[in-house]
Amino acid sequence: MSASQLPPAPESESMDGDDAVIGRALKWSSAVIGCLVAVGLVAAYQFTRPKAGPAVKETKLSLPQVRVRATDPVPALSWRDVTQAAGITFVHENGAAGEKLLPETMGGGCAFFDYDSDGDQDVVLVNSNRWPWDERTQSRSATMALFRNDGGEQFVDVTSGSGLDVSFYGMGVAAGDYDNDGHVDLFLSALGPNRLFRNLDGSGRFEDVTSAANVAGDDRLWSTSCGWLDYDNDGDLDLFVCNYVQWSREFDLAQNFRLTGDKRAYGRPQAFEGTYPLLYRNEGNGAFTDVSAAARIQINEESTGVPLAKSLGVTFADLDSDGRLDILVANDTVRNLLFHNQGDGTFSEIGRQAGVAFDIDGNARGAMGIDVARFRNNDAMGIAIGNFANEMTALYVAYDNGLQFTDEAVATGLGPQSRLELKFGMLFVDCDLDGRLDLFSANGHLEDDINLVQPSQHYEQSPHLFWNCGARQQTEFVPVPRENCGEDFLRPLVGRGASSADIDSDGDLDLLVAATGQPPRLLRNDQALGHHWLRVKLIGNTVNRDAIGAWVDVQLAGKTLSRQVMPTRSYLSQVELPLTFGLGDAAKVDRLTVRWPDGASQVLEDVAADQRLEIQQ
Repeated sequence: MSASQLPPAPESESMDGDDAVIGRALKWSSAVIGCLVAVGLVAAYQFTRPKAGPAVKETKLSLPQVRVRATDPVPALSWRDVTQAAGITFVHENGAAGEKLLPETMGGGCAFFDYDSDGDQDVVLVNSNRWPWDERTQSRSATMALFRNDGGEQFVDVTSGSGLDVSFYGMGVAAGDYDNDGHVDLFLSALGPNRLFRNLDGSGRFEDVTSAANVAGDDRLWSTSCGWLDYDNDGDLDLFVCNYVQWSREFDLAQNFRLTGDKRAYGRPQAFEGTYPLLYRNEGNGAFTDVSAAARIQINEESTGVPLAKSLGVTFADLDSDGRLDILVANDTVRNLLFHNQGDGTFSEIGRQAGVAFDIDGNARGAMGIDVARFRNNDAMGIAIGNFANEMTALYVAYDNGLQFTDEAVATGLGPQSRLELKFGMLFVDCDLDGRLDLFSANGHLEDDINLVQPSQHYEQSPHLFWNCGARQQTEFVPVPRENCGEDFLRPLVGRGASSADIDSDGDLDLLVAATGQPPRLLRNDQALGHHWLRVKLIGNTVNRDAIGAWVDVQLAGKTLSRQVMPTRSYLSQVELPLTFGLGDAAKVDRLTVRWPDGASQVLEDVAADQRLEIQQ
């Protein structure tokens, strides 16, 4: 049967068959064309190729090195625990008796200050107490503690009869000469009413003047870190007080916090409402006025209108060099605050715009202690904040006196190495006197049973010390290894507040670490690197005699070291007023410039190293 005689196929079958034939034809055509093109290219190459040249030596490719890794060896920074040998016998009482009330986890402030004006640094340790409902026998007196430095790193307990031998649930301390009589006074924050103790005559006698000064605060407040500053540039010291959360025993117990199924745990701050900080203006007559609302430091949650802050750490610095002190507040589980001084008695809160409110992912962290410094010896201003366990220490950095910060914790090597521990006291301190500020933190968990549920966590934790090896390195901050700092330094404790001072007059800075429910630890710096140093004590004019807020610039070997007179730093604590400059190999300072709080400046040339210099305005 011929094709013309076949019955016609359905239309769809006919089209499919035609498509299949066409497809096979196209495939064969493409293959033939491809072969012809390949043959042509081979022939062209054989005809046109150049003559063989010399053999090429292959070299290994490598990526360009952007930054150099740290090659400088970490210096030997030996520390010796001299607490008992120095005569410091204090043990902190936090009142813990099994109910697991949140305030028991947070106390432990300390300060170095020269109450008797003899040139060496004395110590005050803030105590809490047992709860009024605690039926246990009071085995020891839980009062504040005052230790006089008698030189040669020997301290004498002079608490009895000092006026500080009183018992209340204390938290933090601020040392400053608020009445400009030449004697450093003490403000103590507390759960409940705060206290102001006036230094009567430098003999070790303090008078409680809280009521007359009007700085007790609300009886229901839980105050934490505090500090003196002259925010309005009128020459006398005003007072800033952090407040943590709205707390009561009844509310705490009602939350029924659990660590495991049968173990009660300490509460999370998220369960408690926030509070406002306080700002008191010094009226110059011994009294203060609460200007918190007028100064615009009372910040609310946008969504609820309730107070935002849960403040634990505070420090002050003129961040943009406009002649006015700004206020930095570290908050627990809510955003950090930056109060920019407007110069008219008010502040503008710019933490989010400035980049210091959150971490790099936009999350609030459990912020505790805080410090600020020009840690790179240039125009870079760094803000270090110690955060909760499994959160990195923050290092916000801004340049050119600007108010735009970036968290450089990861880039500097600080972040990953600081993540695990729970950080409280935070200090920039030049431990090896090389001219670069290192970073110290006191660490310790809140929960004494934390290891039951988190094997990586412990109640007692070792402090951190990060050596600053310079911005030229890839890892700018290097953790000091055990063999370089000694067992005394790394022995775990439940660290809280931290302070620094030269207790033995050898030019380097020693450390005091306060603990909750434990003795403090006084660590003597025994480094023997042969570096030069200069210590500078400023005495202001008849107002602001402590010169709080002043800056000292030291020029040597083509660089400038800038340090601020600011005792308020760390957590619940204060450092000494004199400034310590590590000079490295330099035997003298080319130029020293004092920038006084009132805007005046003072210059000294060719200052010899290894001395204590007192400069009167």
